[in-house]
Amino acid sequence: MSDLRPASGFVSFVSSGPGDPELLTVRAVRRLAEADVVLYDALAAGPILEQAGPGAELISVGKRAGRPSARQDEVNSLLVEHAQAGRRVVRLKSGDAGIFGRLEEEITALLAADVAFEIVPGVPSALAAAAAAGIPLTRRLTSRRLQFVTGADVTGDLPENQNWAALADPAATTAVFMGQRTFPAMAAELIARGLPPTTPALLAEAVGHPHQRILRLTVAELAALLAAEGPSPHPALIFYGPLADLPGHAQRLPSAS
Repeated sequence: MSDLRPASGFVSFVSSGPGDPELLTVRAVRRLAEADVVLYDALAAGPILEQAGPGAELISVGKRAGRPSARQDEVNSLLVEHAQAGRRVVRLKSGDAGIFGRLEEEITALLAADVAFEIVPGVPSALAAAAAAGIPLTRRLTSRRLQFVTGADVTGDLPENQNWAALADPAATTAVFMGQRTFPAMAAELIARGLPPTTPALLAEAVGHPHQRILRLTVAELAALLAAEGPSPHPALIFYGPLADLPGHAQRLPSAS
């Protein structure tokens, strides 16, 4: 595939996957090596940034739940400013940039400023977590639907107006992003709407990092654990549904190598 990027300023939205450089796409590695400036989220930092060229300017723009972060309008302005200065800009986002990454706001700002861009897809964190746990996300006959949902709105609270009938479907596999703090409340709503409290659940924390932790519990047990412990400082995904209890798996899996 030919490289159609213009010679002037340009923005590449690069998906960093779960944080393991070996899971980056070839194009992602190339864009990082070519970048003049890299605007990165906290979850996309670490060894991924080692792929940037020695002359690249690295700018942290935060984006970590519960911690100080750059405002979205500030991030938008930085993207436009650096691109209009003729720089090759990489906007580095964790997982896949198009999934719960506020990509639309940044694209809208670039379109308004007539700045060219591309999106480089990556390994979504939910797929990486399932792979680390050794499970598929669909199963013939018993789990033919997969749904991704955010566990937090812009205030950090459980979003309102959820489709609880869909989320309480025991025949679906559900992946909850950014849900450690709100899952106890979410679980209560699910159980009240008919989801069995014994529904298998899985917590995948710090996937692809040395302190990776994967726990297999039930929805009720996981809600109780998170209510007692509170959210960890590490990013985590929650799964619940038929596939979280694939037979033969241990309660805890080894840490990432």
